[in-house]
Amino acid sequence: MNPATDSACFTLDFGFPVPGAAPTNGGWRLSWPTCLAMGIVNVTPDSFSDGGRDGEAALKHAWQLLADGALILDIGGESTRPGASPIDAATELDRVLPVIRGLSGSGAVLSIDTLKPEVADAALVAGAHLVNDVSGLRDPEMRAVCAARGAPAAIMHMRGEPRTMQREIHYDDVVAEVFGFLQAQAALALDAGVPGVLLDPGIGFGKTPAHNLALLRALPELTALGYPVLLGASRKKFLAALSGEPQAAAHTRDAASLAVHLHAARCGAALVRVHDVRSHVLALRVQSALEGA
Repeated sequence: MNPATDSACFTLDFGFPVPGAAPTNGGWRLSWPTCLAMGIVNVTPDSFSDGGRDGEAALKHAWQLLADGALILDIGGESTRPGASPIDAATELDRVLPVIRGLSGSGAVLSIDTLKPEVADAALVAGAHLVNDVSGLRDPEMRAVCAARGAPAAIMHMRGEPRTMQREIHYDDVVAEVFGFLQAQAALALDAGVPGVLLDPGIGFGKTPAHNLALLRALPELTALGYPVLLGASRKKFLAALSGEPQAAAHTRDAASLAVHLHAARCGAALVRVHDVRSHVLALRVQSALEGA
């Protein structure tokens, strides 16, 4: 089984040297003592608060997230929001590679947020360390890339694809189906030689608000599976309804995002994927102190 958590520590294994990781008999292991933040760096035309329209703006944003205390930077060049249309690999690489190369040697742990094996492979060669695949490593080629490069992967649950995922949503038992999928995909990945995995229930990806709430309430079941859990609810639309501000713009949802992510940390999540890194880092530190961690 992939190393996950004990009472004091989360770990993730790599097949190559990674900033902050310690050598092991079979590779390198990154360890951290409590739930920390993964900062969002999107390099897409519709990004307005999490990167920017170009590589220069994204790099500036990335350096700020590092200064704010992000453990990992998650760099993406293709929008995966509901209704988003796919782009070709060349366009995606033109967006993300300059940012990855610009952060090479920065001491940051870099994640490539992509659905495409060819993008993941090129990003890892350019200096990324981790693959964040919202399609859940369904593509055997993606598992093969991660195994060959020695890169761990974040496995997320998504029904369908971003363009269609919010249409005709149905689950007989959303918790059993999502968690069962993640556990099965983790086993496939590790059997294929992927050195480590994170599990992400995919909040907002092919789920109704009721499904999202059910998954959030059941997070202790997911963290009990023995794999580190990544939770990303930052600024998602369902939070506006929960907070009573359904017309609120995305950037006004940070307080609601923080509430969900603190809940995830209390349930044993290893990482939260966020836009507002500084507020999350400070709040997670306070919560850790209150819990005596």
